[in-house]
Amino acid sequence: MAPGSDRAIRSWRAPVALAVVVVALDQATKHWAVNRLSGDRVIEVVWTLQFNLAFNSGMAFSQAQGLGPLIAVVATGVIVWLLASLRTEAGALSTFGMGCVIGGAAGNLIDRALRQEAWLQGAVVDFIDFQWFPIFNIADIAINVGAGALILNALLATRRTSDGGPAGGDARRDDRALGERP
Repeated sequence: MAPGSDRAIRSWRAPVALAVVVVALDQATKHWAVNRLSGDRVIEVVWTLQFNLAFNSGMAFSQAQGLGPLIAVVATGVIVWLLASLRTEAGALSTFGMGCVIGGAAGNLIDRALRQEAWLQGAVVDFIDFQWFPIFNIADIAINVGAGALILNALLATRRTSDGGPAGGDARRDDRALGERP
């Protein structure tokens, strides 16, 4: 094995493992929702939170309804781009963010690809309903949390650069930015 290849494999492990966990949790909860909430059944949980089955053939907030195939292509591109960017070693916050976004995008892509008779014509299963916010799922949560982590990581990197410190993906610098010891 080439000297740099072991390092490249290590940079993939954590985010891909996190993505697999996100996909498994997302698909398990969607399976539960489809089986338990069919027939207009609603489960009230607490306050305004309820589990209410809905199918979204568009994107966030039910925009672009019917453009599922295009959204699937874009999601696939995002997943591939993020996986390719894992070749460089990143810090904990970046690794966490990428794993969440990859897993969330893959979870919703699986719905688009497999939850219908025609390829990429499926709708995403949503079921978490606060009644005052659009209905969403675990994949949506992961995408938003992951995007927030990536934005925070970029802001911290910019701050380090403006303070005269080196920028980049050194894991030790990212961990110190999070208050962890090297």
